[in-house]
Amino acid sequence: MYEELPDGVAFPTDVKDIIKLVKQAKKKKLTITPRSAGTSLAGQATGNGIIMDVSRYMTDITEINETEHYAVVEPGVIRDTLNREVEELELLFGPDTSTTNRCMIGGMIGNNSSGSFSIRYKTTREHVKEMDVVLSDGSTATFKELTDEELEAKLEQKDLEGYIYRNMLELLEKNKYEILEEYPHPDIIRRNTGYALDKLCEMRPIKPEGKPFNMCELLCGSEGTLAITTSAKVNLEKKPKYKRMLIPHFQQLNQAMEATVHAVRFNPSAVELVDYVILDATKQNLEQSKNRFFLQRDPDFILIIQLEGDDEDKLKSDSDLLVKRLQQNKLGYAYVEITEDEEMDKVWALRKAGLGLLMGLGKESRTPAFCEDTSVRVQDLPRYVKDFQKILDKHDTSCVFYAHASVGELHFRPLIDTTSLEGITKMKQMAEEIAKLVGSYKGSLSGEHGDGRARAPFIKHVLGKDMLHLLKEVKEIWDPEYIFNPGKIVEPEPMEEDLRYSPKYYSPEQETVFQWRKEGSFNEALEMCNGAGVCRKLAESGGTMCPSYMATKDEVDSTRGRANVFRQVFSGADPEAFDSKDLKDALELCLSCKACKSECPANVDMAKMKAEFMNGWHEIYGVSEREQMFADPLKMYALAAKTPGLANFFLTSFPGKMYLKWKYGISPLRDLPPFAKTTFTKWFKKRPKNHQQLKVLLMVDVFNNYHEPEVPKAAVKVLESMGYEVIVPSIHELGRTYLSKGMLNEAKDIAVNVVNGLHPFASKNYPVIGLEPSEILTIRDEFLDLVEDGLLDKAKTLASKTFTFEEFVSRHKRQLPEPISERKVVLHGHCHAKSLVGNGPTEIALESAGYEVETLDTGCCGMAGSFGYEEEHYQVSMEIGWQRLFPQLGNLEENSNICAPGFSCRHQIKDGTGMQAQHPAILIARNIK
Repeated sequence: MYEELPDGVAFPTDVKDIIKLVKQAKKKKLTITPRSAGTSLAGQATGNGIIMDVSRYMTDITEINETEHYAVVEPGVIRDTLNREVEELELLFGPDTSTTNRCMIGGMIGNNSSGSFSIRYKTTREHVKEMDVVLSDGSTATFKELTDEELEAKLEQKDLEGYIYRNMLELLEKNKYEILEEYPHPDIIRRNTGYALDKLCEMRPIKPEGKPFNMCELLCGSEGTLAITTSAKVNLEKKPKYKRMLIPHFQQLNQAMEATVHAVRFNPSAVELVDYVILDATKQNLEQSKNRFFLQRDPDFILIIQLEGDDEDKLKSDSDLLVKRLQQNKLGYAYVEITEDEEMDKVWALRKAGLGLLMGLGKESRTPAFCEDTSVRVQDLPRYVKDFQKILDKHDTSCVFYAHASVGELHFRPLIDTTSLEGITKMKQMAEEIAKLVGSYKGSLSGEHGDGRARAPFIKHVLGKDMLHLLKEVKEIWDPEYIFNPGKIVEPEPMEEDLRYSPKYYSPEQETVFQWRKEGSFNEALEMCNGAGVCRKLAESGGTMCPSYMATKDEVDSTRGRANVFRQVFSGADPEAFDSKDLKDALELCLSCKACKSECPANVDMAKMKAEFMNGWHEIYGVSEREQMFADPLKMYALAAKTPGLANFFLTSFPGKMYLKWKYGISPLRDLPPFAKTTFTKWFKKRPKNHQQLKVLLMVDVFNNYHEPEVPKAAVKVLESMGYEVIVPSIHELGRTYLSKGMLNEAKDIAVNVVNGLHPFASKNYPVIGLEPSEILTIRDEFLDLVEDGLLDKAKTLASKTFTFEEFVSRHKRQLPEPISERKVVLHGHCHAKSLVGNGPTEIALESAGYEVETLDTGCCGMAGSFGYEEEHYQVSMEIGWQRLFPQLGNLEENSNICAPGFSCRHQIKDGTGMQAQHPAILIARNIK
């Protein structure tokens, strides 16, 4: 929501670095904004001083205690990483935000995060046992639960820590009754408005019969404004043995709210609301569309109810009784029960994608996060929602409703355009009215996302002006010079200052080669990234996005980092924005894998954006000889094919490798693919035709034609065995190599020629089949955005008849001959195929040919066409391969069947492991009669 330009960024490696940084900031009168993954929503992680990023180096889990159920972690430890480490011990860190595969413990402490299971596991505050921090003078302190004697000793200290204890206890004793009167109702679990002074008032000596004094409860939710966390001792819970999910469907919001009241009586672990806006958005998202399997018809609202415990029979009886209760009260129309862990994981993946999906909606559907985190008592929720709806009606806007119904917190996202003055005025008026409404329910303005900049100006309407002065006193006790994250919680700027998208935002139109039809324009594509940070997940979290970030752990190498640089360069920029060296550098390690097109909730297509930018760069600076060679290898290939033996000798010789390094920057550590003795096209022209009534077009790319002709030969065998006559057009390039090098005009010319050349076949319903996923899928992807409007209908017709080889075989599997035997194979999917069609078709095709398929979660192989051959990229390319792909293949039995549809993938596997992977066509042809 907010954007500020900092003075600098620091990446501390340990507590000593943080101490030095704080002392320098104090000396030079700079401010420090602590940051981990940067996924907070209210502006907490932005600042104009020093951004202190702990995510790169402070990532150690220093202790796991199985007996006492705790772990000691640095602030940059990712929540899911911690849970993977303790999984074998059947333990877990309970708070479960939607960002668990990249959010970090430091940030969770700062925001007092909770997530979907807070009705069971409460908030981070309840799980932090001890904290090591750096205070605003550069001194260190450890906060934990104190005995009365330990507290007395702290009060006697003559340092800043002692000063804090003395003044905080004095403030609490003096104002305890007012604090307890003005703060949110104690029944509300999620309460992040202001500093947690009410929690301290429940402790000794403020409450004589209370629990021991512990400052950790204040620091949780303080948003890095009081101290900097350097280490935390966190509680671990025992995992329940069984779980069960119930998903009632509703057509009306009030029914879902009433159903929530019934559901919480059964002690669920989670009750989550998802509305039709998010459910509709999942239809358009390539990744989440696969997770809609449980939906019955088109509900306007669903509740995801999860029951957990150690008695499986009781969970079933509770679920059955809840369904009966809902039916008796005529609440809902369908009640889907799920008991399989894998299916439950898919449902939660859909739920967790909700925020990113919302933030990725188009410019016309922006939902700024200014009031999305209010919390009231569960029993007040139905009435509160009705009152909230009245505010929406008053301001003539609609709203998205979703999230944590079980604990009285819904994420409300009104649709407002903050780039207009009218939108800004509406947002401010609504924010004030909603804050007053929350106050009338004795609720919390923030349930978990914090006050930050967005809600801080309105705390006075919930806690009152006297409490506002008290919060300022707290800040000045801990940080009198306002070094730590100023402007958050107390003394905020007006909410409309420093908005990312404000009336001041300007992004001039650019001349582009892509049409940007789906996005609306190139400018709108620049604004699609919403900062959700899914691209910052590590390799062990699974998936493919973003391979370069997984290797370097540098923000600029993530999709989000690159998208931010794109937006900075092109917003308010001059027409020469395409000459930005900063943006070119940010794109240097982008493999154009297209994982972001499916895995990013906003479907940011960084490969496409990179191609457009590089095209503009080339128009200014020209195309290098190396780029030209990789984009158009046909001439060189045709020459090499005349004397393949000599060409292969040269490529593998020391002088040859040195020449290629000097001439084209190819790493001498790579072995280029050898040329075959005879190309496929020569072989195919000499063989007799196999006339059949059914016909298919087989597109043979340059790489399989010249290097691995056995692949298209196998494809011909398979297709003919299925009863088809194979036609091989004279077209050998579909523009992928030009797209990869940002030569869009050449790619567009190819697209026009291919569409015109193949449309007559497609219009006769001839399937067009390709062997190389990235090549053939270009017809279904980029072609539709390269051609002009006059050719679009033809391009769509061709795209509708275009398939990868595996897709076609899987769709017509009954035409395959009987398999010879049962065999096993492991599959490494191609990035473009995973993004656009998934691994499913390859799995089905291989299974139909008698294979038992194990699909590996290997992410990107790291080769990415020419990327892995280029000397400056070789090391990163191999690092990506070693993250998951190479180790998994290294654990296979000798002579195992390995399937990799991608040409580059097969050669990366060979270079990294010495193992030979095969195209699906080879494997299928081997095992059919």
